[in-house]
Amino acid sequence: PDFRLSGKLAAEANTVNGVEVKYTEPDEARRPYATRWRVYVFKNGKDTDMHHVDSASAFLFGRDRRVADIPIDHPSCSSQHAVLQYRHIKGSVKPYLIDLSSTNGTFLNGQQIPELRYVELRSEDVIRFGFSTREYVLLCE
Repeated sequence: PDFRLSGKLAAEANTVNGVEVKYTEPDEARRPYATRWRVYVFKNGKDTDMHHVDSASAFLFGRDRRVADIPIDHPSCSSQHAVLQYRHIKGSVKPYLIDLSSTNGTFLNGQQIPELRYVELRSEDVIRFGFSTREYVLLCE
């Protein structure tokens, strides 16, 4: 039997700062232990920001600052746009990206990724959200 919360109870358990979060971490979610990951933000070729993305197992990108771990302010981006999720698969923890059915899509290295499917990430991958010109570069240090 599956004893996880469902329906209304799941929604209440998955509420942050009064906002229902669209995403629930999978059972294989793990924090990366042996590697240090960073996301560098570039606009017009200039480094504008950097985020440490190795202190938790998941990071939510979106416009809603009440729930987003990494805010994206472009109007073409959704309030809960995508998640960087670390997953323990076949003995190692790797980063994945999942688009949360965003209105204008998530792009990895120039290609739109399918919604609600995990796509494995590698160091130096470039992520874009919606029609924003900002580029988010994932680096393993």
